[in-house]
Amino acid sequence: MAKVGIVMGSDSDMPVMAKAADILEKFGIDYEMTIISAHREPDVFFEYAKTAEEKGFKVIIAGAGMAAHLPGMCAAIFPMPVIGIPMHTTSLGGRDSLYSIVQMPSGIPVATVAINGGANAGILAAKILATGDPELLQKVKDYAAELKSQVEAKDAKLQQVGYKNYTK
Repeated sequence: MAKVGIVMGSDSDMPVMAKAADILEKFGIDYEMTIISAHREPDVFFEYAKTAEEKGFKVIIAGAGMAAHLPGMCAAIFPMPVIGIPMHTTSLGGRDSLYSIVQMPSGIPVATVAINGGANAGILAAKILATGDPELLQKVKDYAAELKSQVEAKDAKLQQVGYKNYTK
């Protein structure tokens, strides 16, 4: 049974949403990915959000661009956490998406990550689920240690070769 729903308004969002899916796979978290337009098919969207809890979803990751109503409407209907991913847009660079997702009315929160922040959305979903799953919590801690090791390796290379030769 999928624990996370990943929903996007358009297939153009797929490269960003795939990063969330990749992270969930890394942690061994089941998910279901769907394309639904809250504006073009409101009946389909409403059914998705209304049935997400009974499908076993514990978190929804919703990505949207421009007016970006998908995450907020998910949060209005789905009773558990929703993580919004604002998509980069050509007209306003994603600020339109960011503002649409983060500026929710009182009582309808959406956790919002950076513009095009698919990986962070996946990590945040894993951290939310880890609050009740010690095995998953250990995977999250191991992932953080892996990130630390990567930075330490980069610094060791810098110290060895110097900044002028670092990127050569």
